[in-house]
Amino acid sequence: MRNKIVSAAEAVALVQDGDTIATSGFVGIGVPDDLLAALAARFAAESAPRGLTLLFAAGQGDGKERGLNRLSADGLLRRVIGGHWGLIPKIGRLALEERIEGYNLPQGVISQMYRDVAAGKPGTITRVGLRTFVDPRLEGGKVNAVSTEDLVRLIEIGGEEFLFYKALRINVALLRATTADADGNLTMEREALTLDNLAMAMAARNCGGIVIAQVERVAAAGSLHPRQVVVPGVLVDCVVVAEPANHAQTYGTHYSPAFSGELRVPLEGLAPLPLDERKIIARRAAMELPVNGVVNLGIGMPEGVASVANEERILDLITLTAEPGVIGGMPASGLDFGAAVNTHAIIHQNQQFDFYDGGGLDLACLGMAEAGAAGDVNVSRFGTRLAGAGGFINISQNARRVVFMGTFTAGGLDIAVEEGRLRIRQEGRARKFREAVQQVTFSGPFAAERRREVLYVTERCVFRLTAEGLELAEVAPGVDLERDILGQMGFRPLVRDPKPMDARIFRPGSMDLRASLLDLHLPDRIAYDPERNLLFLNFERMHVRDLADVAAIRAAVEARCRAIGRRVGVVVNYDGFRLEDGAADAYAAMVREVADAHYTRVSRYTTSAFLRHKLSRVLTRTVAPHIFESQEEARAFHEKAEERGGG
Repeated sequence: MRNKIVSAAEAVALVQDGDTIATSGFVGIGVPDDLLAALAARFAAESAPRGLTLLFAAGQGDGKERGLNRLSADGLLRRVIGGHWGLIPKIGRLALEERIEGYNLPQGVISQMYRDVAAGKPGTITRVGLRTFVDPRLEGGKVNAVSTEDLVRLIEIGGEEFLFYKALRINVALLRATTADADGNLTMEREALTLDNLAMAMAARNCGGIVIAQVERVAAAGSLHPRQVVVPGVLVDCVVVAEPANHAQTYGTHYSPAFSGELRVPLEGLAPLPLDERKIIARRAAMELPVNGVVNLGIGMPEGVASVANEERILDLITLTAEPGVIGGMPASGLDFGAAVNTHAIIHQNQQFDFYDGGGLDLACLGMAEAGAAGDVNVSRFGTRLAGAGGFINISQNARRVVFMGTFTAGGLDIAVEEGRLRIRQEGRARKFREAVQQVTFSGPFAAERRREVLYVTERCVFRLTAEGLELAEVAPGVDLERDILGQMGFRPLVRDPKPMDARIFRPGSMDLRASLLDLHLPDRIAYDPERNLLFLNFERMHVRDLADVAAIRAAVEARCRAIGRRVGVVVNYDGFRLEDGAADAYAAMVREVADAHYTRVSRYTTSAFLRHKLSRVLTRTVAPHIFESQEEARAFHEKAEERGGG
């Protein structure tokens, strides 16, 4: 077809019984609702097509009627494989009642699988999902008993465990764009996200399938700028001009030029959150934000972190991201979730998960519906409620640090903040800290084995993941340890020496978080292990601006070394470290002089390749830098030196 513009009915007439269809969308963004409505209408009129397999990465619905909920008629679907089910309760009910086969796989895996299908690969190999319910040693991602085919296998490569996700042959891809020309070239200038449209189109095309796109307008053939074309017409079989009601930018906003990047909006006037349990949790999580770091914020409770960061004027110190491809800016919430304003870039969803899976996130703030004694977290399934994992498994397994966020109990919790103290006026009906979670979406033991730093933040206390399980780390002022915490748990956590939560969290007005994130706090940054004779210098997020900062560091380190009374091995954490050029020479000289006077050997680490290069260049002037990528490598340097008997 030269002119590929057809009606919705003509387009969906191409779908055959038993086809596998892949659909684009994230919550209410980029969902081809006009095509889904036409497919549902055809089935209602003809009882065809029947027995379809539905494949989707992110949740696509409003929790009611729109999105994939349109496809819930009995007989239309035979099998559904998706990343997040919470917004498609009509489809979820079919799976829970075993009227269809159902699989819940990680959103990022499905997103990347589109590329692998396009490339003709047999499946996707990844560590994502190990030791969670997706692992075939647990549930294999199966939602119900009628789902008998094993789509996930455990394999070993080079002595390491991986999961192999079987690729599917895609017969139909349903996409959405802004503009098409008569040749089928697609641009997405008014869309909030680009998602996986290109990879999906390539996958369907290379499987011998068809690609159908809905758009809001048509341009003359050859008139679209080639640099703006996201999906070339050679991949597209037909195009449908959608009804405006079925082509809103998001399910929460018909159209915002800020979501499409046409303009930047002022953020100063945004109202701060009220000082309730959500803000308390968001404030405590925001204290973990890494200066110069890359952060993911999940849906729900974590959305408040962005509001707190804006109120505290620290958005410029961090880069917030969202899994469908948002880099920078201020994420939206609710049915706008996935969109953002003032972004730095919008990339394809599968590329974002490449970055996440490879360890690109410095911090992830994620929701927490249930937590277990071993540190496991469940956000995916609760009795007869099927939420699904979405991108949670990709993100939680691979971020360098994770903060899980949620109220301590659920269902009727009522708290008050009075004179800087927390009072529990009414306890929630449901306990969220249980001996064992109903489904393992995050494995605490697996994270502990990998030495991940994990916090569990609630309105009344904070837990830390250890090799022995959860340890109570902080308690809110006004909270009774036995009555309000231990008495409301299904297990007893480790209780050693919990500290009070920061008092600023429970006071109105700004916490002055910007100043504290950039402060040195030197005494708290120095720790000594006498058994191994190792001094740990935590320079994470430290900002060395001038000669006074250099002198302060020297004084603090030398005072601790003199108190120890012998030479020590030193490990320095430089993650997020900032060194102004004007202080670089003085800093390098100070490092050499302190090392000559007090150290046996020193190693340093930072996950930033740029910072490793800069520090190497600065320190090489005076010392051997020994800069590694991880704490494990930095410690191993000392252990090997001890084995050799060297200094």
